[in-house]
Amino acid sequence: MKSLTLRSSRIGFLQGDAEVFSEFDSGGSMWTGQGPRERRLAVRFTRPFRRAPGVQVSASLVDMHQDTAHRMELVAENVTETGFDVVVRTWSDTRVARVRAAWMAIGDLPFEDDWDVE
Repeated sequence: MKSLTLRSSRIGFLQGDAEVFSEFDSGGSMWTGQGPRERRLAVRFTRPFRRAPGVQVSASLVDMHQDTAHRMELVAENVTETGFDVVVRTWSDTRVARVRAAWMAIGDLPFEDDWDVE
């Protein structure tokens, strides 16, 4: 379990929804391949956080072939103050046509009145 402790009472939320990939019409390897496969999508925040936020991702659309087992991992990786990567992984004979991910970042956002005193 990972916890996030905010050092400020000023909590900021940013959220979005993005198509990670769509390969059923182009014959991409997530749809036609076998074995371990991965797709990444870089998400950039509309404004930076003061520190790397906590990021939650969930599937808002998953389109898989009905004749194979549904195996998929959906995670946020490389989280920084300015963005993160949405990562979709599958394996074996699973055929994934397309995935869209909803995300929410929660953390300390800078404010105009912040002072940078060192």
